[in-house]
Amino acid sequence: MIDTTITQELLESFTTEGRNAHSMDIDRRSSAEILKIINAEDKTVPFAVEKAIPAIAALVDDVVAAFRKGGRLFYIGAGTSGRLGVLDASECPPTYGVPPTMVQGLIAGGQEALTRSIEGAEDDAEAGVRELELVGFGPDDVLVGITASGQAPYVLGAMARAQELGAPVAAISCNRGSKTFKYARHVIYLDVGPEVVTGSTRMKAGTAQKLVLNMVTTAAMIRYGKVFQNLMVDLKPVNRKLIERSKRLIRQATGCALEEAAAAFEASGRRPKTAIIMVLLKVGAEEALRLESEGGGRIADAVALFAQAGRGSSGQA
Repeated sequence: MIDTTITQELLESFTTEGRNAHSMDIDRRSSAEILKIINAEDKTVPFAVEKAIPAIAALVDDVVAAFRKGGRLFYIGAGTSGRLGVLDASECPPTYGVPPTMVQGLIAGGQEALTRSIEGAEDDAEAGVRELELVGFGPDDVLVGITASGQAPYVLGAMARAQELGAPVAAISCNRGSKTFKYARHVIYLDVGPEVVTGSTRMKAGTAQKLVLNMVTTAAMIRYGKVFQNLMVDLKPVNRKLIERSKRLIRQATGCALEEAAAAFEASGRRPKTAIIMVLLKVGAEEALRLESEGGGRIADAVALFAQAGRGSSGQA
């Protein structure tokens, strides 16, 4: 049974509901003074995230393992937390060329809640369970519950269900007493302290959550082979800017001239990663695609396979 009780005593114990001693008289400050207080508090956020790196790394390992066996990553949250999850998920396909189903964000209140506050939606624990059923969530998937205070029934219900299914579950929360931690294999506690405006968790808590979500998907995609050196070689060139960026990526990864990069880009079917392998190894698109597949999508591994087969070598991987 999920405990969704919220009392005055419980609320007062929340880290996220504490009063910040540095902003007690903020209502009497000038605009510049207010901004300095906010900025000073924001500077503490990365240090809170740093303390959680071991837990974040363990989560990334589970996400990569899930991706490799065809599983998916789901974020679930309400309000600001839910919007941040949807945002991070929506940016994965254009950045890393993955299908939109691979990383998904679920938010209490659905699509409408992305642009309008629907606060009551977070109180329905069964709605969170239904969301998982609708997307066919299973044991090969990963669920990350995001909630600043850690009390949203919508998130708790989904996390409890995911735990029952045997899936890896993580909790990202800024409240030491977060109920989400009860259902999580990966406890990511972001101790950002009280907000400048008491209880306004869209501020430091939201910033900390955004940093962690960026870290999770970026690190997972790097390990999954979506990055070569530090280049996002699997981007989708869906507009003029990204077409030119793709050609530049090919040049940066191989050191070739613009003409060769442009020719390889077109010959590869406008797939930057394939074009890079073509240029590095001096092979055609079909051979490059085969090596890419055999190398698990990693350019460095494709180059190593080519060298091991005695067909050549490259010092650029």
